[in-house]
Amino acid sequence: MARGRTIARWVLAAAYLVAGIAHLTRPAGFVAITPGWVPEPQMVVALTGIAELAGAAGLMIPRLRRAAGWGLALYALCVWPANINHALNDIPLGGVHLSWWYHGPRLALQPVIIWWALWASGITDWPFRRR
Repeated sequence: MARGRTIARWVLAAAYLVAGIAHLTRPAGFVAITPGWVPEPQMVVALTGIAELAGAAGLMIPRLRRAAGWGLALYALCVWPANINHALNDIPLGGVHLSWWYHGPRLALQPVIIWWALWASGITDWPFRRR
């Protein structure tokens, strides 16, 4: 299980590194899907990019790993409304409308991403607990 967790941690950190860079260097698509009730969407998108970068780095530092796991799990929960907004309002990105073949799995996988952050950081062993 230790090797699998290490691989999961590296993959998750790499994904959040890429996402964080994208949030900071190409924010327009993220701003576009931000729900209208979110104040200062440009600032929020920039802060989410910083949070993703910090979480990715934290996963790699043993004494920060659990805090990063909690932070990334909460982050994934907090950005779920943007993904829901994107799907329900069919917001095009770069002029492209994504179908429910994209949105359905994307929305359904959000709990998996939350669990992944918790498992990869060692917060939970579920469902792999040894009996």
